[in-house]
Amino acid sequence: MLENLRLGPRYDGFLFLARSELNPPRLRPHHHVELELNLVVQGSITYVVGGTRFTFGKRTLLWMFPAQEHQLVDRSADAGYYVAVFKPGLIAETCRSSEYAALKRKKVDGVLHTGLDPESFDLVRRTMDALVCDGLDPVVLNREAGFGLSPDFRFEHGDPDWLNAGLRHLLLLCWRFQRGRAGQIRAVRLHPAVERALRELGNATGEDDLAGLAKRCGTSPTYLSRLFARQVGVPLSRYRNSVRLGRFWEECRTASNLTEAAYAAGFGSYAQFYKIYRDAYGTGPRAGMGQV
Repeated sequence: MLENLRLGPRYDGFLFLARSELNPPRLRPHHHVELELNLVVQGSITYVVGGTRFTFGKRTLLWMFPAQEHQLVDRSADAGYYVAVFKPGLIAETCRSSEYAALKRKKVDGVLHTGLDPESFDLVRRTMDALVCDGLDPVVLNREAGFGLSPDFRFEHGDPDWLNAGLRHLLLLCWRFQRGRAGQIRAVRLHPAVERALRELGNATGEDDLAGLAKRCGTSPTYLSRLFARQVGVPLSRYRNSVRLGRFWEECRTASNLTEAAYAAGFGSYAQFYKIYRDAYGTGPRAGMGQV
C-alpha cells in the first residue's frame, strides 16, 4: 500500500522519536515515495520486508527505500527508535557526488542496515535529539505516527529551515557510517501461509477469527499458530490483538464512544478490549486516552 505522508511544501522530510508506550501499533504493509531511516535507541523492533523477518536492536541504523514495502510486526515494550523520512527532492539536491548516488535507489534486497559503535551512535542520536527540540509534542507525534493518522493533522516544526538543513546533514552523516558496511543479523524467510496471514491481518477490516484466517491461508488453525509464532517471533493471538489496537485508534476518530470503537476494531467484548489495552499500555483506556 502506498502511504501518503502528507508533508507540506515547507518540509523536506520529518523526524520523530517513536516509543512503544506512546505510539499506537500500525502494522500494515506499506511504502512511500520518501526514503526512510530508523535508528534504534532502545529495545528492539521487527520488520517483515520481501517475505523475510528482520529484528534490529539498539544502535542499529536501517534504511527503507521508496519502493520497498515494509511492515512493522513487533517491538519490545521498551522500544524507542527515531524515524526520519527524506523527500526525493531533498535527496536529489543533497546527493550530487558518486559517494551518495546509492541513496537515489528505489529498492534494495533485504534491509540495508549497520550496527553503530558507541561513539558514532552517540553522534547520530545527539544530532536527532537537537532536530526534534522545536517540534510538536512527542505524545502528539506518536499518536499520529509522525505524519498524521487524523485527516486534519499535518506535521509541523517551530523552525522548518533549521529542520530541513539538519535533515540534509543527518542524511549524509548516516550514509557515511553506512557506506561500505553491512550489518549481520539473522533473517527468517517466511512460509507462504505466514506471509498470507500477515497480509490478511494487516489489511483486514472485518472478521479475523483464527479458523477463518487459517482457512484463507490454506492450513489448519493449530499449524498456522505454531508456524506464525516460530517464524515471526510473536504469538499469532498477540499480533492479532496489536492489529486490533491499531484499528481501535483509527476508529476512535469517528466512533461516538470507546465501546463502539472497540467493537469496530474487532474485539469480541469490551472486557476483552480493556484487558488487552491495559496489558499494552499499563493503564485503562479512559485514563490512557489523554496520554497516548
